[in-house]
Amino acid sequence: MRSGLAGLTLRGRAFLAAGLTAIACAVLLGQDSLVRIGALAVLLPLVTAYVVGRRRYQLQTARILQPALARAGETVRVSLEVSNRGGNGAGALLMEDQVPLALGARPRFVLQGLRREWRRTVSYSVRSDVRGEYSIGPLRLTANDPFGLLQVRTTVPGSATLTVMPRTVHLPRGNLGGGWGGSGEHRPQAFASGSAEDVTVREYRRGDELRRVHWHSSAHAGQLMVRKEEQPWEARATVLLDNRVRSHRGRGLASSFEFAVTAAASLVAHLDEQGYAVQLATADSHGPAARGGAAALLERLAVLGQVNQPSFTTQWSSDAGTGGLVVAVLGSVDDEDVAALRQWRHHHATALALTLDVDQWAGRGPDPSRRATAPLIGAGWRGAEVGPDDRLDRAWLELTSKRGRRTTAGATR
Repeated sequence: MRSGLAGLTLRGRAFLAAGLTAIACAVLLGQDSLVRIGALAVLLPLVTAYVVGRRRYQLQTARILQPALARAGETVRVSLEVSNRGGNGAGALLMEDQVPLALGARPRFVLQGLRREWRRTVSYSVRSDVRGEYSIGPLRLTANDPFGLLQVRTTVPGSATLTVMPRTVHLPRGNLGGGWGGSGEHRPQAFASGSAEDVTVREYRRGDELRRVHWHSSAHAGQLMVRKEEQPWEARATVLLDNRVRSHRGRGLASSFEFAVTAAASLVAHLDEQGYAVQLATADSHGPAARGGAAALLERLAVLGQVNQPSFTTQWSSDAGTGGLVVAVLGSVDDEDVAALRQWRHHHATALALTLDVDQWAGRGPDPSRRATAPLIGAGWRGAEVGPDDRLDRAWLELTSKRGRRTTAGATR
């Protein structure tokens, strides 16, 4: 009853006030018929509150997101299953799923007459142009009476998480140069799990020398196994993203940082397609760069933020392994940054840099006399400079072209 009275609408409160006023006036004026009218006006919202307040539901929800890991701008289908384990109930229920504003309007549905063991599935679509991690739910229910005197709101716990990965741009193949590491008898290949160093034996193949048979492993496997005395070749690539606050300009989707995240995501997807074992590093990395395939790295980029850090952390750059390819997406750099990037160049066979002209994101036009990539070229990097209106695929093609190795490669608009 208490929850029902707390949900009285403006109309319900007006009925109560009018009924009490009519009863008071009837007593003062001695009009018995007016007392009956006032009593009816008072009892109607009270009875409605009692009836609606007695309804007991035990609702449960479950959500299925297709896909649960989406790209920015991609439509996601949400299937919401609502089931009732409690008692029966009449009347209409307004169901509203709580959705962040970035995903669109909140979906609403009307349910009629819940019964015990009742179950229903409804679907709706959401879409976000902003990368990030979003929580969908909980479900909010609103119970109304036929007269519009009462509105009782309850919340059904339960939510699902949607991860929106950054947009990617298809990049053309180019002359990357370098990137292969290790030594051995095999061509570059992808390993389903573990690393190349974990593999010490393989199945016997026709032509293998018998002295290389590993008898202990052969006994366990039930077939001939031979030792792999040399490690296989592996293509390694590191994408370095400058995520420092001081390196970028602009706000929101129109900021240079969001452009850099899109560029890094595009590079991760492109290098993974080319057969590279890709790892991701940021300005604040303190250990080996994150790995796990393109999907895992894109998921990390979905929630990556900026850090208040003055310079790059380079203490682990040598742990990434000698040789290989490093591609950096940089904002504004100074002399201290160039010295740190020179260490990165020392530990990699090929170093490429996409440097953002962040002054253009701050509202200033390009300055032909100032080339942000010039210090990087002096440190052994191949660089290309891009602005907010430049096409990322063209900048990448010019950066990886032969004529872009020793000169600053500007992007074509």
